[in-house]
Amino acid sequence: MSLSASCESVSQKRTVSNLLAGRVLKRLKQEDGQQLQEATIQLLGQQQNLCSLLREVGNPDLCNIFRPQTGEQKESKGNSCAMAGSLLVCELRRQSLQLGVPMAVLAVKMLLERLMEITGTEAEKEEEDRRRGLLTCSQRVQLCVLLESSKQLLSQGVFCPKLLWQEYRKDQRSPKLEVVYNFHLYNILTLKYILESDDGVRMWLVYQLKALCGWTLPEGEEETRQVQLKVLSTVLGVLVENGFERNHEPAAADKRISLLCCSVLDDMLFWLLDTVEKSPMLKTAGTGAELWMQMFDASLCGGSASEDALRCFFTHSLTHTLTYKPRLTVSDAITLQSEWTFAKASRLVTCLFRKLAVIFSVEQLLCHLQQVLETHEVNWKLVLCFLSTVLVYNPCAQPSLRELLSRLLTSAFEGYDLENMITAFLLARQGALEGASIFPSYSEWFKMSFGGGSGYHAASKKSLVFLLKFLSDLVPFEPPQYLKVHILHPPFVPLKHRSLLMEYISLAKTRLADLKESVEDMGLYEHVSGAGITSVQPQCQAVQDVEKAVALFASTGRISPTVMEASIFRRPYFLTRFLPALLTPRVLPVKPDTRMSFIEVLKKADKIPAAQYSSYVESCQKLRQQDCSAVCLDTNDDPLEILKIQLQEFKQLLVEGNDGEMSAQLSRISHTLSVIFPACPDELIGLSVIKLNTNSPPSPELHVKVVNMILRNFCQCMLDASRANPPNKQSLWASRFVSALLGEPQLLSSLIHRLWDLFHNQGSSLSAAHLLGLAAFVVHLHNTMSHGPLVQLVPPILPEPVPVGEALSSALVCSTHSNMLFCVRLCVAAVCYGMCRGDSLPQQQQQDLILSSFYKKLLYLIPRLLPEARRASITASSPVSEYQEENLPGLWSSATDTNSTWSKTAWHLWRHPAFSQLGDIPQYQLLFSDWLANELRVQRSEDALSDPERQEYQQWACLELYLPRPEERGGCGGDMRSLCSHLLNAIMDQHLGKQNLAKLDHSVSEKGTCLPDILSRLQELIYEMEVTDLCGSCRSTVDVCDFLFEFVSERCSSTVTSASPSISTELSLQLTLNTWNRVLLALPAVLFIKVKTEGGRRTLECNKLIKHVNHHQRKVCSPAGLLSFHLTAHLLKGVLCASVRCGRAAEEVNKAWSQISLHCPLLLVSTVHWWERLSPVMLSLWHHLSDVEPLPEQLQLLTNCQKWACSLEKGQSLSPVPAASALLLAATLHHTWWGRGCNNQDSSAALNMLRAEGGTQHRQMLVFLLFLCVNDYVLALLYPQNKYHKTRTLCTDLLCVLVDSADWLLIFKSNEQSVYQSMTMVTSDEFIQLMPWAFYSLLLHQSTELQQRAVCCPGFLHTAVRCYISLMQLFLEGHGLRPSPERSDNQPLQILSNAKHFLLRVISQTPPAALSSSQLQSQCADLDPEVAAALSVHQDPHSLSPEMDFL
Repeated sequence: MSLSASCESVSQKRTVSNLLAGRVLKRLKQEDGQQLQEATIQLLGQQQNLCSLLREVGNPDLCNIFRPQTGEQKESKGNSCAMAGSLLVCELRRQSLQLGVPMAVLAVKMLLERLMEITGTEAEKEEEDRRRGLLTCSQRVQLCVLLESSKQLLSQGVFCPKLLWQEYRKDQRSPKLEVVYNFHLYNILTLKYILESDDGVRMWLVYQLKALCGWTLPEGEEETRQVQLKVLSTVLGVLVENGFERNHEPAAADKRISLLCCSVLDDMLFWLLDTVEKSPMLKTAGTGAELWMQMFDASLCGGSASEDALRCFFTHSLTHTLTYKPRLTVSDAITLQSEWTFAKASRLVTCLFRKLAVIFSVEQLLCHLQQVLETHEVNWKLVLCFLSTVLVYNPCAQPSLRELLSRLLTSAFEGYDLENMITAFLLARQGALEGASIFPSYSEWFKMSFGGGSGYHAASKKSLVFLLKFLSDLVPFEPPQYLKVHILHPPFVPLKHRSLLMEYISLAKTRLADLKESVEDMGLYEHVSGAGITSVQPQCQAVQDVEKAVALFASTGRISPTVMEASIFRRPYFLTRFLPALLTPRVLPVKPDTRMSFIEVLKKADKIPAAQYSSYVESCQKLRQQDCSAVCLDTNDDPLEILKIQLQEFKQLLVEGNDGEMSAQLSRISHTLSVIFPACPDELIGLSVIKLNTNSPPSPELHVKVVNMILRNFCQCMLDASRANPPNKQSLWASRFVSALLGEPQLLSSLIHRLWDLFHNQGSSLSAAHLLGLAAFVVHLHNTMSHGPLVQLVPPILPEPVPVGEALSSALVCSTHSNMLFCVRLCVAAVCYGMCRGDSLPQQQQQDLILSSFYKKLLYLIPRLLPEARRASITASSPVSEYQEENLPGLWSSATDTNSTWSKTAWHLWRHPAFSQLGDIPQYQLLFSDWLANELRVQRSEDALSDPERQEYQQWACLELYLPRPEERGGCGGDMRSLCSHLLNAIMDQHLGKQNLAKLDHSVSEKGTCLPDILSRLQELIYEMEVTDLCGSCRSTVDVCDFLFEFVSERCSSTVTSASPSISTELSLQLTLNTWNRVLLALPAVLFIKVKTEGGRRTLECNKLIKHVNHHQRKVCSPAGLLSFHLTAHLLKGVLCASVRCGRAAEEVNKAWSQISLHCPLLLVSTVHWWERLSPVMLSLWHHLSDVEPLPEQLQLLTNCQKWACSLEKGQSLSPVPAASALLLAATLHHTWWGRGCNNQDSSAALNMLRAEGGTQHRQMLVFLLFLCVNDYVLALLYPQNKYHKTRTLCTDLLCVLVDSADWLLIFKSNEQSVYQSMTMVTSDEFIQLMPWAFYSLLLHQSTELQQRAVCCPGFLHTAVRCYISLMQLFLEGHGLRPSPERSDNQPLQILSNAKHFLLRVISQTPPAALSSSQLQSQCADLDPEVAAALSVHQDPHSLSPEMDFL
């Protein structure tokens, strides 16, 4: 049989079954059966072609292959397949024995031959493959039959699918996707196995998917169309299932296959998006991208994948779509947003978003959008198109978008976050662009958000300034319609801040005038600069317009329409401003540049008067004649080509060693550079600072080409010179070369920008030759500019301008392994060159050639990357005889040797005496704080060291390097406390974000740094100090507990530098203490409780802890008056653990807790609040520590108080009342009533029961309880979301019980000594200051009867006057409550006015003897003369004028 037999030829032959069926069956004798069997075996023995046999027994019926079959047909087919399979197995076994080849190998060979016969080899079908993406109908039928036979062989164990795939990939490198799909469909080779086993399948699969999607289906093949869709959906389903199915503990293989599937899906998604980007208005149906997009359907690809996997896949795809090529900036989005509406968007994009969003709710979609915006750089065009799609297809989406905008604006004004602000504005504008039926207009949204006194910006002046500054920053990019909205419907601004709004309106009107070209002196173009809103002189504006017009001419080759319109409609400006700026006389370049060409085009268009043009030409000729240094070059030469030739000639002169000619050539090069970098007459005169923009270097493309040419030539020259002589034997060519470049300020700025970009972004792409040349260039640049201008990084990563060497050094961020390798190679080359170049020079000149910042990089990196350097640290006092062979020229030879490695060169440098001698100079010493800053910037996941290696290195640096090193050399002088102080400062500075250099590497985050490692080193050292008493030289020194509390006290005192701290200072203090609490919780709790020995007995001392809580923790509690659970538990754990070190643990716990209850009420109240969660933890810990001892009495008392409060809440008998302090009982009641949500009726009943008891203790308990409730009331006044009415009701009930006693007034007199003095240590100073607000707010809402009872209370008038004075002071200082629509009955001005009327009424009703303090009268006279007069008249009625006595 021929291997190329067609399906038709096969169908004409009769199969074995047909032959047998055509015979008349008759009963066979036994002899006849034996003869028939022998004949059959003889016949089969003559048929040696297994492929032909397989084709013979498997010939299908092409007409019925896809028709439904009856049961008899299926049974007959099954019997036929079974018989065919038996025949094949028999023949395989026979040939296997005959040939000595395994049956599986023969089976694979047979199947491959048949498969190739069906599909054709790659060479035979190459042209057809390009035309056809799927099999023909006949090929598909034969393939199905072949795979059925394969299943038969597989079921009988004589076939290996894995071997089939291996051999198939060898024979055919790029199989058809449909063949692989059928392998998967017939469960012979699953797609998952193919993806796992074949490394090259990813590229093949992406190519096949794209080809199949892009294949145009021939007409009339609807069945093939269904196969195409089935193949794509099946493959997509497998990819989604294996790429996004979440396993709890996936194996490495599962992770690998997951990443591979995600990668394939991402490639296809990016292909789809690339197609949309190339043809954004694609409308034709049937395109490849559209077909793949149709697969994003839950019913198509969700068959094999679970719902969770499908959700993960759609979320993943949506995220990648929104972050696809984020090239557009926010300013682009503001400007182009009107072009990105739903109607103008690509149909493919909107359809894609619809399919991705179909299984999510609107809330989920908008929440995911917010998350993507907060965590990714996004493609604003796609983000806004996505929002439009969601709004258009979901009519109910408007409320959800409003809620999202509200969240964004609230967050923006709370944290003054510009990102949330601009996001909210863009989303609101996008919704408005879709029409009023989709979302309110922008003017309505702006008025609703900012038009009233309750707007987001109305809370403070700072919020108002933030909004107006934000709107002002948008002005240069705003479309005119939004500026009009802001002017016609301005934000609400109080009258006293009206000037701020007028500044913005003036700016917006100026912008509108510029857009309408209605102001004569306004420029032609909008120039966005750092000048803010300051006015620009018309002359400067004209210069900027000229530069812009020339730049547009260079890019388009035509005069911009703006210039043409100005020459007609703004002729005065064009003639008097624009043309004089354009025709400024200058030395014309050797070849007409863009500016000259632009002038010529304007002249030909009759836009330049003839007299003015002639005057310009004559002035330029005079300037050229006056320039004696000008070199007459061929005007046909390009300056770039001239510079290139001159640099090549200089390189040749350097090889020849002709110093005189080199100096002359440098002069020519300098002149050519002056032509390329033309400078204004007084440009950069007195230049002291060069701004280095680290984000986007502002150098034009021409300047970049020139700089690259210069640097490349210098590197080549350095290599040529180094082959002949070491640096110390070379001439001064390098320093002269660099000096020749410094005459052009623009060139110098471009050079520094380019070096920064190379070092920071392209270090890994630089070769060894580049590194050597650039290192030498930086050395000479630093040396030449040692007394020249400084460099200021923008943004200001470094606090002040620095020398150029240090500025470039800051570009070397050692955060990853690759960064470290580049940095150490560059710094080794620079230091080696500087040391060798400075050999035999005076010490100061040597130091000018060795950059201290590069030297410090090596002090950090070499021991880190080379462990042997830690064991061979050489100091200046070490013997150097064994290192004498490492002379400086030899060191440079090692650096330039192509066969040498960086590690060998670094090792040679590290051992060199000259290198170690530099360590004695202060400017070359790497301080311990600098080492910590570098270490904390390392990314743990990309570190050169493993975790154990990093631990070993850090321990060596801390204990062996910096601990014994003297303090004057940056070490710790053997003091373990100093070492721990450095670690603590570094950890806290890392949390506080003071390591500004970390901003250089945006991938470095707090989670990814070595902060956990440094924290581990701190824990080790602190533990060692505690265990071995290494904190000082003798036992009398401060122990670990004192050391830790002294450290945090110093940090807090350094934060608060004035007696009246500002808001920023308070925020800094809060951040400092929150950071300290993280460190505190990471250290053993027992360290914070001091154990002292007195009279041979160990006792606990909690004074430091109490002082720390009262003075520091109290100020940052949130909410006020309550420590966090973790902090409370940690401190209690410390008390219990420390007590075990004493003889009588329970007794010491009782004493310590008694001391805490008396002197640290905040910790007491917090413990009561958290006791339900704390008690199981503390009980378990105590049993573990003390075995059989019961819980200490003071802690058991907390449980008893809690039970008592619960019984009181339920109305049960009061007795027995626990023998506890009044504050403890009050805190327990407060937590029970407030924390558990006790209703007012229960609390009122309980108060009545307590009133019946009476007694001093109960009264004190109720006063303490009133203070805690008033604290809650102040919290409710500050934050309206708290339960304001419930708190006020509870305070009223307590007042009803206590109003006849004067004790309740003492809680509003924080500075008076009383039994209630400790209450001031429960809450924050801010809340204590707001007590006068609470006093009047509570009293003014009471009934007239209760107010009258309060007035009759002894000392009430004195308290009321003092509270009113404090209230006035708070109001005048701006520390009062903010107006809130949710507290209409508690507005600040209303409270102040009502308080005054109430006080005046009280004064008139109170006897004169009730107030005798003249000091209060004098204070009132300064704040409120009316109240002061009432007090004066009340105390002395005869003080009225004598003329009134006749009455």
